[in-house]
Amino acid sequence: MAGRGKLIAVIGDEDTVTGFLLGGIGELNKNRHPNFLVVEKDTTINEIEDTFRSLGSLLGSVVEAKPNEHDPPLWDEIDSTQFLHRDDIGIILINQYIAEMVRHALDAHQHSIPAVLEIPSKEHPYDAAKDSILRRARGMFTAEDLR
Repeated sequence: MAGRGKLIAVIGDEDTVTGFLLGGIGELNKNRHPNFLVVEKDTTINEIEDTFRSLGSLLGSVVEAKPNEHDPPLWDEIDSTQFLHRDDIGIILINQYIAEMVRHALDAHQHSIPAVLEIPSKEHPYDAAKDSILRRARGMFTAEDLR
């Protein structure tokens, strides 16, 4: 009998998260922590970082923030409900413009699961030059491998 699959989590603007929720990805884990975060114009960089790497309890909430504020991450609050540490999440989708705000946190994530994929938003098109995962993948292959 096959085990239960892993979830897709989303950190994005309201339109992106709503679209994925309408597509059926919304879930709560056994601790009632959802697998998404809606980033509003007032969401702080610290709140996005905490959601990504340390505070799973913020997932699924709509948070107000100031994009220029940056506080140190709360490493002492890591537990099994965290986004990167939840064993039920296999892929994290994040809008690329939001990923740019927390690039250092994304670059520090070196594990293959959960995979972190940067996606475009309605107002910010995808730019392959800014995608750190794509840059890492290109480094794994030579020009001959791509022919």
